[in-house]
Amino acid sequence: MIAYPNVKINLGLNVLRKRPDGYHDLETLFVPYRGLHDTLEIIEGSDYSRTLGNLAARYGTLAQAISPDGKLMISIARKEGVDWDPLKDLSAKAYFLLSQDFKLPPMKIYLEKGSPVGAGLGGGSADAAWALRMIAEIAGLELSQERLAAYAATLGSDCPFFIYNRPMFGSGRGEVLEPFPLPLERFRMEVVVPEGIAVSTADAYRGITPALPPKALKTVLAQDPATWREELKNDFETTVFAKYPALRQVKEKLYREGAFYASMSGSGSAFFALYRD
Repeated sequence: MIAYPNVKINLGLNVLRKRPDGYHDLETLFVPYRGLHDTLEIIEGSDYSRTLGNLAARYGTLAQAISPDGKLMISIARKEGVDWDPLKDLSAKAYFLLSQDFKLPPMKIYLEKGSPVGAGLGGGSADAAWALRMIAEIAGLELSQERLAAYAATLGSDCPFFIYNRPMFGSGRGEVLEPFPLPLERFRMEVVVPEGIAVSTADAYRGITPALPPKALKTVLAQDPATWREELKNDFETTVFAKYPALRQVKEKLYREGAFYASMSGSGSAFFALYRD
């Protein structure tokens, strides 16, 4: 089974307050962006991979690991190299999570990373969500979207969104979701990933001062998009721009090139821009 997990952008992101559990309450609109994606293949242990030969030919050495019980093998390919333990990849964690509650057959995971790491686009979270769905289907678990989203929430705050993969308003840690239709198809969207800058989400949170915005995010999103440039904010831009001044210049360049709205996605470093064609 092969899938192509896409990334997301955050249309507005307000960090509201620090929670007793150490997390933050926030509000954001998650929007899928299909212009960047990974390739994820998951098969039962005895099946033949359709992608392994292609990956080996293009990348040479893959990052590979086998779980201690021998039930999961994972192989990861990435142009820039893989500097993390494959067994700690979120797609592998999805297998281990479901194996706690269900008897899963041995499986093999083949992941080609086409989405950037440390860019605020949620590529790893997308892999986790797709892996949950694919593993459940292969194992015949017949889990509902709501059940899968509950599992996804234990893997990461962005993960539940990718179970639904349509515009969803996120609150709580980002895992409390509700549909929020927004006719973005009337605009052209572009995503820009600056080279050489990967932002740590932990660092981005470390410098932020939570606060309630002058207007609730839903109110701003419902306004004329012409008002978004002044009123639709990503709170992480303040701290991230202070540490990486070059990122502020990226945003300014997008406006000079004709975007009517531009913003950093998540905790950065990627940006998206909306244009009226």
